[in-house]
Amino acid sequence: MKTALAKSQRCAIYTRKSTEHNLDLAFNSLDAQREACEAYIKSQAHEGWRLVADRFDDGGLSGASLERPALQDLLEQVRSRKIDIIVVYKVDRLTRSLADFAKLVELFDAFDVSFVSVTQSFNTTSSMGRLTLNVLLSFAQFEREVIGERVRDKIAASKRKGIWVGGPVPLGYRSVGKKLEVVPEEAELVKKIFADYLRVGSIGELAAALDREGVRPRPRKLASGKTIAAERFMVGPLAHMLKNRFYVGEIAYRGEIHKGEHEPILDRDVFEAVQARLAEGAVKRKLTRSRTSSMLVGLLFDDRGNPMSPSHANKKGVRYRYYVSHALLQNRKSEAGTVSRVSAPDIEQLVCDALRGRLNANDDACDRDLIRARIERIIIESDRIAITFREPELNADLSDSESAPNRLTELTIPFAPKLIPRKGVVHAPLDQETIDSETRETLLKAIARSRGWMETILSDQAASFDNIAADEGLAERHVRRLAVLAFLSPKVVQAIADGAAPSGVTVSSLTQALPHAWADQERLLGLG
Repeated sequence: MKTALAKSQRCAIYTRKSTEHNLDLAFNSLDAQREACEAYIKSQAHEGWRLVADRFDDGGLSGASLERPALQDLLEQVRSRKIDIIVVYKVDRLTRSLADFAKLVELFDAFDVSFVSVTQSFNTTSSMGRLTLNVLLSFAQFEREVIGERVRDKIAASKRKGIWVGGPVPLGYRSVGKKLEVVPEEAELVKKIFADYLRVGSIGELAAALDREGVRPRPRKLASGKTIAAERFMVGPLAHMLKNRFYVGEIAYRGEIHKGEHEPILDRDVFEAVQARLAEGAVKRKLTRSRTSSMLVGLLFDDRGNPMSPSHANKKGVRYRYYVSHALLQNRKSEAGTVSRVSAPDIEQLVCDALRGRLNANDDACDRDLIRARIERIIIESDRIAITFREPELNADLSDSESAPNRLTELTIPFAPKLIPRKGVVHAPLDQETIDSETRETLLKAIARSRGWMETILSDQAASFDNIAADEGLAERHVRRLAVLAFLSPKVVQAIADGAAPSGVTVSSLTQALPHAWADQERLLGLG
């Protein structure tokens, strides 16, 4: 009597190592895991087990996320029904997250795939086996979190002692034996950059001046041996550099300043003068923005007496500002005036022109403070705008009994809004608005930060986004989301640095479904 042959079971081995340390050895951790799994598969040859040719190895990747190239290839093979059994050395090689493992088990069950750990015997088809697996994974997740806490505590303790713990080396220094030394030639360039900023007073002008002089950033050498260099100093990195307390021998960490063990490059007086100049510029930008944004708020009404409040709509990366009647906002459409929405730039331009004509002033004589000082009320109708002016200079000619708080005069100017069939926007603005200085600064900081993260990965100073998240005290998902900013088109970055990007461009809009191709990015933002 012949014995029935066991059904062939296609087995795939998955291996993983969290760091790249020692991966260049002839026989590393991945090889050891694979050898143990191969031996286990051979021991089950009588059950029909056979090893597939494809290798699934993830080196230098954390088990906290499923976004691993080899793992994703493996899961694609599962979905294609090309694998029957997945073999790992230990459960935590596959994942260290209970939530992620639940997703994997659901996928495995859907495609009739078994899961085996060669060092932890259990059967996932039984309730007791699943309980055992969940307990093991709970400890694996706990171990990962404890390791993360230890790494963060070590970094915090080192920084409090003023020890440099890695990351991009600031211009002016070089790393020798995990210590930073001053590079004399680069130190002179750092001093020049700080002195030039104090002279010109603008980061944009500083970047342009350095470009004209042919001053270029320091080339960077990648772990692969390849050397790359930026074409010019950009505004974002320069702004970060000018605020970096590293140059006065200090280390900033989570809002605290600690004395560093490295040698300072700058005199403290020069550094503090630059900080005062930067703060002064920020105040001026904020003041300018407060005087120009929504300058008619509280003064504008429809022809049925309803106040009109500022609002906006984002359309394909462009931010459209407009004023809308309170009646419309409060779902009282029947009580709204004949014009319930109006483009903010258009109406503000018309009012400013009328005020300049009233004062016989030049083009600069119109800001929020002046409008409030000279205009009492603005009523918008279907074919005209009625502006009630205050004339305080006439009060000196009136007796106290004759004088009201201000003598009022009225001016009527023609107005014909152009309706367009788009929800939320009554008519197109005269000019596309661009980002304000605060948004520009936020974007440049985020781009510089993401480029720094990518540099630490490319230079092997960080193994993964998970390591960066642990160092920065951030969520890994947040780091991964912002990392795409490192791959923005140079034209997009330049538009942001110049303040010419559309006003709807924000960190969120740039990190959500942004095209990979530079040409597509530029076209989406209207820069193509």
